Amino acid sequence: MSGSAGSRAGRFSTWTTRRWLRVGVAASLTVLTLLGITGAWVLGRTAAISDDLVNVKSPALTTAFRLESALLNQETGIRGYGLTGASETLDPYRQGLADQATHTARLQELLRGDAGGLGDLRSVQDAADAWQKQIARPVAAAPAGSPSPLATSQAHEGKEAFDALRAALGAQQERLRTERAEAAEDLKDTMALRNWVFSTIAAVIAALAVLVFEGLRRGITGPLDRLGTDARIIAGGDFEHPITPTGPADLRRLSSEIESMRLRLVRELAFTEEARRRLDAQAADLHRSNAELEQFAYVASHDLQEPLRKVSSFTQLLQRRYGGKLDERADQYIDYAVDGANRMQVLINDLLDFSRVGRVHRELESVDLEAVHERTLSSLSVSIEETGATVTHDPLPSLTADSTQLGMLWQNLIGNAVKFHRPDTAPRIHVSAEQDGDLWRFAVTDNGIGIAPEYAEKVFVIFQRLHTKDAYKGSGIGLAMCKKIVEFHGGTIAVDTEYQDGARITFTLSTPRPVTAELFAGSAAAHADGEQAP
Repeated sequence: MSGSAGSRAGRFSTWTTRRWLRVGVAASLTVLTLLGITGAWVLGRTAAISDDLVNVKSPALTTAFRLESALLNQETGIRGYGLTGASETLDPYRQGLADQATHTARLQELLRGDAGGLGDLRSVQDAADAWQKQIARPVAAAPAGSPSPLATSQAHEGKEAFDALRAALGAQQERLRTERAEAAEDLKDTMALRNWVFSTIAAVIAALAVLVFEGLRRGITGPLDRLGTDARIIAGGDFEHPITPTGPADLRRLSSEIESMRLRLVRELAFTEEARRRLDAQAADLHRSNAELEQFAYVASHDLQEPLRKVSSFTQLLQRRYGGKLDERADQYIDYAVDGANRMQVLINDLLDFSRVGRVHRELESVDLEAVHERTLSSLSVSIEETGATVTHDPLPSLTADSTQLGMLWQNLIGNAVKFHRPDTAPRIHVSAEQDGDLWRFAVTDNGIGIAPEYAEKVFVIFQRLHTKDAYKGSGIGLAMCKKIVEFHGGTIAVDTEYQDGARITFTLSTPRPVTAELFAGSAAAHADGEQAP
């Protein structure tokens, strides 16, 4: 016996969750189907008996009583007419004949298929025909105005004939009464059986629910909960916690695979930690290198200021003192030197501004872009007046930002739109603003010479120029600085390549303090010492 039980246990141990569910669902459906068929049969039986009682047995008994009443009305009318000869006394007889025909037809319909009931109805009809033939019709056919001699002479025979009719009616009613009582008792028994069957069905369903719940708890949810608990312990950092396989075969396989994965994680954890330490060291080196590069760019451009001032000053002195006194070539060389020194001065100043973006800034505060826009137009008033430019804008919001950097952003974008205008065409510039959730979307649109799509990315790279210095002045840093300012404030900037009637620069700015600003602020704090350099 123990060997057989062990064999069955071993066989069940290979069953998967799907197989257990299939077997459980199949068994449950079989039991529920059998219970459903039994319940349906009991309901059908109850409905049939109830329908027969309500629609056949009770109406048949009621109609039998009405038939008796119709025959009694006939007898009353015939007796009254026979004694008085008054024609109005025949009305109950005539109405009784009509009612008799109606009730007889109704009984024939209700008792269809009931041989005993139809036999009783024929007995009643025969007795009624005998009485009507012997007494009722002859008396009703007598002339009105005087009593009928036939009613008196055959009174005894009429009474005997109607008594026979009464007996037939009584037998009919007794049968119908008995059948109705039997149907009511059968209905009562069937309803009791129905209640018992449905109580049994409810108990079986409850037992099945308990079995299914317990089976799921022991076979599926319990092992899954244990597996989930083990997985959470491991996910919490205890990689030494073992996973014990439990439940059906597939869940045990899953537990074994997770255990294998845990063991691999334990083996690889050391390598991962080492890689993380190396990555942290590289990130620190990169951060230090970036800081040194920024510091170098600042110091280099800052320290170039003084010798450049000397070169610029002395070349200008040469130009003022010796201009026109030497030959034409000397004047040309002096002009080259002055122009080169001035260009270098502008370039170094632009480099200083570029290096300060994100590294040197004031505390972020609420900035009214309307005021920034007005200051920008004021500083560009000379070039706007010279070119006849028209600058319009949508209502501009207030944002939490660095006011100095937003002034540089507006200065560069609107200044470029004024600078790169078409010859003999007055610049028309529009600044649009639209809120999109936590972002504001801006666009600076002009009717100038535009930017070819293939240069849409290049224009934001430092020192990248699309035109010669003779055609348009500048250092090639403006849009690169705009990109750096926008990204510092958590936004993006791009050229709208679909716009063909000039140039359109679109950019976004974040309403709350962006993460990038915090990162740049941290970088600036790290280089605070460098900023103190003269």
